[in-house]
Amino acid sequence: MIRIDILTLFPSMFDGFLNESIINRAIKRNLVQINVINFRDYTLDPHGKVDDTPYGGGAGMLMQAQPVYDAYRAVLESIHSRGACPDRKVRVIYMTPQGEVFSQQKAVELAKEEDLIFLCGHYEGIDERVLEEIVTDYISIGDYVLTGGELPAMVMIDTISRLVPGVLNNGESAQTESHSDGLLEYPQYSRPEVWHEKTVPDVLLSGHHANIEKWRHEQALLRTQQRRPDMYSAYMEAHPPLPPKRRRRKSANAVNKEENTEKIREKIQEDTCIIQ
Repeated sequence: MIRIDILTLFPSMFDGFLNESIINRAIKRNLVQINVINFRDYTLDPHGKVDDTPYGGGAGMLMQAQPVYDAYRAVLESIHSRGACPDRKVRVIYMTPQGEVFSQQKAVELAKEEDLIFLCGHYEGIDERVLEEIVTDYISIGDYVLTGGELPAMVMIDTISRLVPGVLNNGESAQTESHSDGLLEYPQYSRPEVWHEKTVPDVLLSGHHANIEKWRHEQALLRTQQRRPDMYSAYMEAHPPLPPKRRRRKSANAVNKEENTEKIREKIQEDTCIIQ
C-alpha cells in the first residue's frame, strides 16, 4: 500500500476526485491511502490567515512558511508513529512550473515509495525558505501556469495510483498503455465489428496472437511517429533496427562441391549429345 498526504488550502477540491472511479476503489480496497490536510488548521493567526505580501513588492500574496512547515511536521509525525524509520527521507513533492516535467517514468519511480507528501501552493507560491527545508522534488505537469497545485497533484496521484499492484483489474493494462514502453498505445476496437462503414482490422479478428502482437507494435510505432516524432526519435535511438544479416562466405569445400556439381552437369550434357 502507498500512503499519500496532500497539503492544500482547498481540501474540497479533492472530494470528487477521491470518491469516484479507480481511485475510490483503490482506497476502499486499502491499496492506496490518501489524506487531505488543510494548511489553515496549522496557522497561528487567529483569523486563519496563511498568506502575506511578498518582501520587495510585487503582485499577489505569498503563502507563509509557518503554517506550511507545521502542517508538514504533523504529517511527518503521523508517518513515524506508524513505525516508519525516522531516518528515512519522505519524498515531498511541490508542484511548480519551474520543476522537472512529470512523466510515466517518474510515476513508476514514485509508485515504489511507501509515503508521499504533495505540497499544493497557491496565489504567488510559497515562501522560499520552507521550500528549501522540506521539498525533495519540484515537478511540473507542463509548460503553463495554473492557479494552484491541486490539479497537478490530482494528475500525478491518478497516474501513480494506477501503478500500485492490484489497483488495476488487468495487470497488463499499465504495461501496455501509452508511454509505458516509450511508444504511444496502438489503436483499439470493440463491438460492433462494423460501425459507420468502418470495419475492425482483419488481423484483430484472426485469433492469431503472434500476428496481433506484431500488428499492435507496428501501429504503436506508426502512431508515435505521426503524433509524437520526438518520442519516436528517442525510441528508435534506444532501439536501433538490427543490422541485416551478412551472407556467409562459402567455404572452400562448398565452392569445390558446387564446381564439381557443375562439372557433373556439363558432363551429363556432353554424354547426352554424343548418344544423340
